[in-house]
Amino acid sequence: MTTALYLPEENIDMIAATSVLQQQAADIRTRTINWASYMQSQMISQEDYQAISALDKSRAAYLTQNSTQVVKTLLNLVSHLSKDSTIQYILVLLDDLLQEDRSRVDLFHETSGKLKQCVWGPFLNLLNRQDGFIVNMSSRILAKFACWGHETMPKSDLNFYLQFLKDQLATNNNEYIQSVARCLQMMLRVDEYRFAFVSVDGISTLIRILSTRVNFQVQYQLIFCLWVLTFNPLLAAKMNKFSVIPILADILSDCAKEKVTRIILAVFRNLIEKPEDSSVAKDHCIAMVQCKVLKQLSILEQRRFDDEDITADVEYLSEKLQNSVQDLSSFDEYATEVRSGRLEWSPVHKSAKFWRENAQRLNEKNYELLRILVHLLETSKDAIILSVACFDIGEYVRHYPRGKHVLEQLGGKQIVMQHLGHEDPNVRYEALLAVQKLMVHNWEYLGKQLEKENETQKQGAAPIAGKA
Repeated sequence: MTTALYLPEENIDMIAATSVLQQQAADIRTRTINWASYMQSQMISQEDYQAISALDKSRAAYLTQNSTQVVKTLLNLVSHLSKDSTIQYILVLLDDLLQEDRSRVDLFHETSGKLKQCVWGPFLNLLNRQDGFIVNMSSRILAKFACWGHETMPKSDLNFYLQFLKDQLATNNNEYIQSVARCLQMMLRVDEYRFAFVSVDGISTLIRILSTRVNFQVQYQLIFCLWVLTFNPLLAAKMNKFSVIPILADILSDCAKEKVTRIILAVFRNLIEKPEDSSVAKDHCIAMVQCKVLKQLSILEQRRFDDEDITADVEYLSEKLQNSVQDLSSFDEYATEVRSGRLEWSPVHKSAKFWRENAQRLNEKNYELLRILVHLLETSKDAIILSVACFDIGEYVRHYPRGKHVLEQLGGKQIVMQHLGHEDPNVRYEALLAVQKLMVHNWEYLGKQLEKENETQKQGAAPIAGKA
């Protein structure tokens, strides 16, 4: 049985009515299909002909009295007919039946079970069609079958379907993107489907799309998907590993639409409230502070909102973030900045006291922070991030005696040296300084070794001199 999260519908069907899919559906409803010609050419049975003709004339009354036959006929027609315009018509008819009464989803599940027919298969097959309307209306029907009844989608079909939705979201200039996002909004309300979505790397896809320029409606829908994911405590705890907080903080600072503001604040609140480990909630607070969310909250406090939820969330977040700032150690601040991947010349980097006290802490959690710095050097194109990463690695090596050895083990030395030829003069400069610290470290170490050896030789020679 599906356990759907009860959430407000957010006028989703009003939104859907403006989508490309719904505009096309309105035209398709006005068509007249010549079912008699299908029967005469023996493409459909007399039984199916009578059922679909009656359904066309008097939908509700015929369905009530002949529910088993209606389900059987619709599944037969969707499975065996091939003409695009006819399939489009059947899909719109079926979607309207479900939209009018959600309990009909269970009717389809129960009847197809009795008939030993698969309710999922015909619609999953239609996802491979060339016609965009057929593909996306089939997807919409699948989401309703998966979410509105007592039966969950089988695991193999579920992974296929979620991968399909993810790929459709990532397709450039997809005119049906609102419909795809709407299906995902429905699916992620059901807790059983959330981990399956994460396992197909769904969160990364949402974040990647949100980091590009999409219209505010799609922006809202995709953030809504993140929001419903955060109702699961385990997922709420993992969410910022995907850089959710930095991306949403950027959108919050730019967005002009109240509904987008509201859904971002709701995500942030869940990221603090839902994780069961208080240290995760604390990390999320620090990440929000790092991403300048407090500044945005102070701006929002000056505005008037009709929606009480916004006001309540602004107050809640402001209090939590203010408290976290008071508890914030310089190392917490540094670690959050590194984990965010958004390095900048904040005061902590240039503090000699900080490095003396904390260089060794870069070794914690299997060198987590050091590995991130090396990874940023390898992947980032941003000159400031590269400069700061080089500087930090140099300071780590300077203040931690085994730093050079650890860095070599992680492949970091080679990557720092590659930046000696970087096009940006600041990156070149910081890379050179870091390399010098690596070399100086060697000379200092060698010098100490020589001193020890000289000392040993002197001590060894003294008794002999005494005897003489």
